[in-house]
Amino acid sequence: MTGTLVLVRHGQSDWNLKNLFTGWRDPDLTELGVQEANAGGKALADYGMKFDVAFTSVLTRAQKTCNIILENVGQTGLETIKDQALNERDYGDLSGLNKDDARAKWGEEQVHIWRRSYDIPPPGGESLRDTGARVWPYYLTEILPRVLRGEKVLVAAHGNSLRSLVMVLDKLTKEQILGVNLATGVPMVYKLNADSTVASKEVLGDMSAAH
Repeated sequence: MTGTLVLVRHGQSDWNLKNLFTGWRDPDLTELGVQEANAGGKALADYGMKFDVAFTSVLTRAQKTCNIILENVGQTGLETIKDQALNERDYGDLSGLNKDDARAKWGEEQVHIWRRSYDIPPPGGESLRDTGARVWPYYLTEILPRVLRGEKVLVAAHGNSLRSLVMVLDKLTKEQILGVNLATGVPMVYKLNADSTVASKEVLGDMSAAH
């Protein structure tokens, strides 16, 4: 047995609440989002988790979630590495648009394809495969080596950047990952084997209560 990898999707953001495509835009957490991050942090504190390092994206909602979690586990000031490789999927021309307005402009079916296909990006943006193409190398070079050294590593990031990691860790096909939605603020605790495969996975929280 080696180290522990904890993945947490940021709490609800202002634009989640307004039903807008967010991507690389930088809205803050809502009050509910702060509550969700606190709940995730408390779950990790109850679990007895202490971290050696944290990773997050360059976007406010993920950084704030990371900070709130570290406060809850009594580790404010922990080494935290920020990198845009962990940013949310870039929605390109859809960024900032209300999802209903996007459907009115491009049609329900086309917007559904952009949102839910594995490798078809929206105009000017990234597909889930494109997102994975920047997340996976960063994970392999920066995050995984620390886990394999026995460290406990927190990654606070976004729905799609984390889905691309979950796809690899859980050995999901590109069809299976399309049906996976990650709950906001709910920690996923992976224990990894020495060969980087998953020894165990625990979800700390009630997934059925998630949005």
